[in-house]
Amino acid sequence: MTDLPDSRAIATFLDMLAAERGAAGNTLAAYGRDLTGASEALDGRLASATTTDLEMLFAGWSELAASSIARKRSALRRFFGFLLAEGIRPDNPALALASVKPGRPLPKTLSVAEVDRLLATLDEDMAANPGPQAIRLKALMELLYGSGLRATELVSLPRNAIRPPQPFAIVTGKGNKERMIPLSPAALSAVEAQLELVPKDSRWLFPSGKTHLTRVRLYQLVKALAARTGIDPARISPHVLRHAFATHMLANGADLRALQTLLGHADISTTEIYTHVDAGRLVSTVTRLHPLSED
Repeated sequence: MTDLPDSRAIATFLDMLAAERGAAGNTLAAYGRDLTGASEALDGRLASATTTDLEMLFAGWSELAASSIARKRSALRRFFGFLLAEGIRPDNPALALASVKPGRPLPKTLSVAEVDRLLATLDEDMAANPGPQAIRLKALMELLYGSGLRATELVSLPRNAIRPPQPFAIVTGKGNKERMIPLSPAALSAVEAQLELVPKDSRWLFPSGKTHLTRVRLYQLVKALAARTGIDPARISPHVLRHAFATHMLANGADLRALQTLLGHADISTTEIYTHVDAGRLVSTVTRLHPLSED
């Protein structure tokens, strides 16, 4: 699309906003942060990004407030509109992004059977080709579904965050808040295998190049696994697996406060949305406990 470096493209765009549009300092700072963050998530390929790339970005932002997502969408649309107007690229890939709708939608999730199928495919991959890529994907998936980590938390895990045989990890989440998450035996075993492949002086558990695996690459790996499993890739993402973790925990009797801690939610109202997802459990509870259900 374009050979213009992201840093130069973003700086030129912000200069235009300041000089021609008289944008306020706060607006320029917010747009600058949004565009720089998007560039980092795409490994410096924002200026040449496709609509698919941008959709992956927005999947990683799904937990943000609607106002934050709307601002990021506005920044991207105006940025690519500027690149189009200047002849730097021939299209605006952000125009295809849907507008933010008010309210908080119910999270997408997977059934236990579908997750079992994903994990079975992983085991088949390991048996057919037990190489570094399969071992890494096994560890990623076991941590996503087994611990409910956010995509950013997962890909940026320090190498020393998990120290077998200790069955827990220390995770730094939003607001630099640390929390402890338990690890299932399957996740611990998968991480042990991954640790054997990672140099002891590596900063990251999932290194890639000079830094760690990106959220976009994680998104691609999960989609590819779904396709191999026979599950529509459009139905799945790292965040859907986090939702599946939460929904299945509630279905098996997890306390809402405990789940809030595990997910790293600052406000329990964020966690409460999962009580609306597990409608089957609610019906079962009423049937079992309500006096009139005996008739």
